[in-house]
Amino acid sequence: MRISEAWAGASATDVDFESALCACGPQGAAISAFDWGTTPLGPIDTWAEWMRTLVLTVASSPHPMSLRLGPELTTIFNETFIPLLGARAPDALGKRFDEIWPELFDEVLPWLKRALAGEPVWKENTPLWINRNGFEELTYWTFAYTPVRDDRGRVAGILNIISETTEAVTTQAALERANQTMAAEVENAMRALAERDEAERQQRILKHELIHRMKNMLAVISSMVSHSILSARSVPHAAEVTAARLAAYARVQEVFSEGAWSDADLHEVVAAAIAPHLNGMENRLTFNGPSVRLNAQHSLAIALAVHELATNAVKYGALSNGSGRVSVQWCMDEARFVFDWHELDGPEISPPKERGFGSILTDRIVPSYFSGRAIKVFDPKGLRYTLEGQVIPADDA
Repeated sequence: MRISEAWAGASATDVDFESALCACGPQGAAISAFDWGTTPLGPIDTWAEWMRTLVLTVASSPHPMSLRLGPELTTIFNETFIPLLGARAPDALGKRFDEIWPELFDEVLPWLKRALAGEPVWKENTPLWINRNGFEELTYWTFAYTPVRDDRGRVAGILNIISETTEAVTTQAALERANQTMAAEVENAMRALAERDEAERQQRILKHELIHRMKNMLAVISSMVSHSILSARSVPHAAEVTAARLAAYARVQEVFSEGAWSDADLHEVVAAAIAPHLNGMENRLTFNGPSVRLNAQHSLAIALAVHELATNAVKYGALSNGSGRVSVQWCMDEARFVFDWHELDGPEISPPKERGFGSILTDRIVPSYFSGRAIKVFDPKGLRYTLEGQVIPADDA
């Protein structure tokens, strides 16, 4: 049988116990030379055969092992167990467990009791605070407590097969911390990249929006200036009307610049357009309407209409006397938008004999932005202007 090859070279010469111990190295020799008669185990030449076999097995093992035998759990350990004891190693042979590790005894006592009751105990990477080199240190251990039985089957002690895993545990913990740190850094980097990409996207959108807005602004200004000049009674009148309309246009542009050029609140647009016309008459104007954020085209159209209406109200309408009032209201029903300018208690008015650019602006141009219509009623009690159309609020656009 090929298994016989495993025995090739094995010695067939009888060797006595103490000679076999000495052949296990310095620690084997130390076990052989120790005065075991001073312990409950008795002199070495009185040890039972099972005990001698077990001690030889431990002494010859390359893995750290120790035996706790007899009523006092007297300690026997092999060469590779010595580094685990540290500075306590020279005095540990033949001592009780609680003499070697007094600081550990209460903690390991439950495991010792289980093993001595015949139950094997296995612990993996168990943390233990020990003092083996003159200072306290947190250490980690993987070990087995195995019940040792005599030749009558009774538990006579504990075999401890042990490995210190302090370095492996601390290295693993450091690796996990490093991985967590790296993961956090990667996440932060990814977030920063995403934020940068979003910022670049917003910049591109803003650039395109500004270009589009500049084109629209130039078109509106060009049309406004040309129509103001053509419908003016004189050059000074043309300059005055054009400057006023451009100022109204600029005020609404300021509202948009404050809102990052995205949208504007209707209340702010109306207030910005009418503010220069009030001159202390703020208490004669009321606003009533829900919060609506409109896009640039709709907001600028409303602003120009309000400017024209306010200009006429100051010159001829409700704001030209000491008692007139203006009520501005609006409402939204889904996409349907209604804006109402109503003058009250002003001087008696009548329709103008000629239609200037202001009338064309309020009656035709502004409604076209809303795909709707404007109704202007010259009631003797005061002008009423109603704009109806379709609007998609900026929040939904």
